[in-house]
Amino acid sequence: MGDKTQTHPGAAGRARAADHPASVRNVVLVGHSGSGKTTLVEALALTAGAVNRAGRVEDGGSISDYDEIEHRQQRSVQLSLVPVEWDGIKINVLDTPGYADFVGELRAGLRAADAALFVVSASDGVDGSTRMVWEECAAVGMPRAIVITHLEAARADFEEMTRVCAEAFGADDPDAVLPLYLPLRGPQGPDGHAPATGLVGLLTQKLFDYSSGERKESEPGEDQLPQLEEARNRLIEGIIAESEDETLMDRYLGGEQVDVKTLIEDLERAVARGAFFPVLAAAPAAEGAKQGIGTVELLELITRGFPTPLEHEAPAVTTIDGSPRELRPCDPDGPLVAEVVKTSSDPYVGRVSLVRVFSGTLRPDQTVHVSGHGLADRGHEDHDVDERVGALSTPFGKQQRPVTHVIAGDLACVAKLGRAETGDTLSAKDDPLLMEPWQMPDPLLPLAIQAHSKPDEDKLSQGLARLVAEDPTMRLEQNQDTHQVVLWCLGEAHADVALERLRSRYGVQVDVVPHRVSLRETFADRSAGRGRHVKQSGGHGQYAICEIEVEPLPGGSGIEFVDKVVGGAVPRQFIPSVEKGVRTQAARGVAAGHPLIDVRITLLDGKAHSVDSSDAAFQTAGALALREAAADARIHLLEPVAEVTVLVGDDYVGPVMSDLSGRRGRVLGTEQVGSGRTLIRAEVPEIEIGRYAIDLRSLSHGTARFDRRYVRHEPMPPQVAERIRQQEREAS
Repeated sequence: MGDKTQTHPGAAGRARAADHPASVRNVVLVGHSGSGKTTLVEALALTAGAVNRAGRVEDGGSISDYDEIEHRQQRSVQLSLVPVEWDGIKINVLDTPGYADFVGELRAGLRAADAALFVVSASDGVDGSTRMVWEECAAVGMPRAIVITHLEAARADFEEMTRVCAEAFGADDPDAVLPLYLPLRGPQGPDGHAPATGLVGLLTQKLFDYSSGERKESEPGEDQLPQLEEARNRLIEGIIAESEDETLMDRYLGGEQVDVKTLIEDLERAVARGAFFPVLAAAPAAEGAKQGIGTVELLELITRGFPTPLEHEAPAVTTIDGSPRELRPCDPDGPLVAEVVKTSSDPYVGRVSLVRVFSGTLRPDQTVHVSGHGLADRGHEDHDVDERVGALSTPFGKQQRPVTHVIAGDLACVAKLGRAETGDTLSAKDDPLLMEPWQMPDPLLPLAIQAHSKPDEDKLSQGLARLVAEDPTMRLEQNQDTHQVVLWCLGEAHADVALERLRSRYGVQVDVVPHRVSLRETFADRSAGRGRHVKQSGGHGQYAICEIEVEPLPGGSGIEFVDKVVGGAVPRQFIPSVEKGVRTQAARGVAAGHPLIDVRITLLDGKAHSVDSSDAAFQTAGALALREAAADARIHLLEPVAEVTVLVGDDYVGPVMSDLSGRRGRVLGTEQVGSGRTLIRAEVPEIEIGRYAIDLRSLSHGTARFDRRYVRHEPMPPQVAERIRQQEREAS
């Protein structure tokens, strides 16, 4: 790498439909918000000739952050695909949001890619969430490289940031994280900072000067070579250590000069198999420049060092009934298997699905089978349906450029798949298949909403259905206890985008209301009640009397009904009526309107009339008896308790445990998980963790994650119960 130079090729840099998987590279950009991913994508497109000025297409729009919400919020909120062409290779660049709330978009990008570029700001460093994504990529063996941006910042120090990256990403082998180039510095400015003007290749020992706006190659001066020697030797040793030629290290240590061509070939192989992680530098193009610093070198790394789709093992594939199905890797002539990695709505085109084809070839107007399984817990029902593919296109900003086909290994947009949702599998109509879904984070921040007006109410259901179809990290809940519509999101920014899309994309205005948890009631001690329903108003009357006893049961017992009537005081045919009446009243609640649970209700006695007694009369009497029993008893308000598991760095264990205790939580235990991580298990009332997704992120600087599951209801402390009752009285 570092030998080839491609000048600005104009329209030739625009990607076309690929004809063979070997001519495709799929790369995802990863990094925290503000690290410079989108700027880097625009610089790569400029260098490849896909745009005529940084980040702009013919209509003046951005090629990456083109959504109106992204313009308003000044940050990426969705996955975007920017295809460019370099040296005859189509590069699908997947730009992902850096903000933690949109990690679902990041995971979709990881699924669609074969390699990852980790973008690190020279002025900000490596944050905890970026390290976590690196570990996830390492676990599946995804090839990675690191790009250091913001070299123009006053405090930018490439050498120091390279050391930080080796420390953060090279825990197992620091010598596998090394720079391929060192920045060239220009004259110092008034602030004492010397801006980068180019790069010097450590292997080729060539200078690449970008100060004129285009890359120019030259030889270094004799006085510059000693400064490069230490970094060059370390890089060579790092490459040789990962070489598949086991004799190469012995020969090198014995004084043999290793040919640069051999080193580059070994480097490319090590990068492709995820054993070596080169560090590069990049800076955006100056006004009027045709290339940004380091963009040519980065494009060379992607095309020559990153693996082709042929080298990427596809996810597991089964038939619809779950039987395993073996497929040849990335075979354009094989059975069709493609996956929807992103769904969006266009006001003119309708639903647009971004798909990655893993096998076969997708063509316009083809009828495909759409399968969606395994996301029922997120409001996505399992479905199998045949649909006709609309136009195929490759996106470029807001533009869609038609393509004639999409082969295995490539990505493209499919129009008018009305039923397809993110995560669905597309396969041949006569050979339906299903891909194993990728792991998505659980949405743990509840957002309770209601329609703003009657017209909004009519459109709300359809708008919400479309919203969750696009974003599987969002879960829709229709809570039967609280009668609230709840959108479960990943964080506040995620929730804000959901509300904005409902308003601007689907024309639905909603109001956010306080989220309520599902409370319950129970008897604190034994009580008795008598239900008397006697009415005579001419004609057929109503007559039913029953006496019951209510006693508390252990948690999780539900409602138990016992018949102890003797002597036929309540005729046998009316005993089920009494039970139905008390159960109906229990469901409505006996004190604050919350369902009654964990009690035994015993029918002891009663009276009936040979003419006026009826099923309805004894139902009413049973309900009255339960209400009377409750009036003379202490009623506990029960709250749901969740088991919370928090995976957190060791540095934050103390603050997290203290915070859980402050939420009335009971810590059950801790255990070490890997190096430097601790898993904390605790039981916490659900009413205390409504905003825990936000608070934990703040507490741990974005490095912790948690899961929750309901375990039981238990009595609230009296002071908390009284506060809740007061709030309910005020709300009503």
